[in-house]
Amino acid sequence: MDEPHTTLVIQGYLDDLAALGGDAPADPVVRQLLSRAADRLHVLCASLLYRTYPRLARPPLNLGADEMLSAVVERLLKALREARPSTVRQFFAIANQHMRWELNDLARRLDKDGPAPLMPETLIAPAESSGGPLSPVARRLFDAIDALPEAEREAFSLVRIQGLNRSEAAEVVGVSAKTMQRRVNRALLILSEQLGDLRPEREEIARRA
Repeated sequence: MDEPHTTLVIQGYLDDLAALGGDAPADPVVRQLLSRAADRLHVLCASLLYRTYPRLARPPLNLGADEMLSAVVERLLKALREARPSTVRQFFAIANQHMRWELNDLARRLDKDGPAPLMPETLIAPAESSGGPLSPVARRLFDAIDALPEAEREAFSLVRIQGLNRSEAAEVVGVSAKTMQRRVNRALLILSEQLGDLRPEREEIARRA
C-alpha cells in the first residue's frame, strides 16, 4: 500500500468532512473515508488483537481481525457523525480509542467475575495468560500507561502495544521516525521509574516461560 498517498487521500476526506454544513449528511463522506482507510485500520486491528489481546482470539470467543474491523467501522460510522477530526493523526487516535473500547467491552463479557477491562498481556509478561481477571500488578501497569504525557502515551501505544514500527507510527502521527523513537524511549523511562519494583517479578516470570 502506498502509505504517503493513502495519508493524503484520508486527509482530503477529512477536509471534506470538516467543510460540511450543519445540515449536510456526513455519512457519504464518512463511508468513503473509512473505505479508503480500511487497509490501515485492518492492520491496526490485527496488531492490537493478536499482540496485546490474544485471549480474545482463542476459544470461546475466537475473534478475528475481520470481525473486529467490522465492529470498529460501525463504531466509527456513529462517532464521525459528530466528531470532526481535522488531521490524519486525530482520525487514527479516534480509531485506536474505539478499537480499545471494542476489545475491552468484549473482555468484560468474557470476564464474568468483574467489570475490569483486559490488560494487554504483552505488557504484563511474556508468559501465557491465565485468562483470569485483571490483577493488581496489571492494574498498576494500566494506570501508569494511562498517566503518561499525551505524546509519550500515543507513541507507546502505537509502537509497543499495537506493534507498528517507528516509521509506520511516525507516519500516522506526522513526525519523524527519530522523534517517534525519542517519545517511546521517554515513555519507557517514565514507566521504568514508576514500576521499577515490579522488575524482579517480571524477570522471574520470563525465566519460567
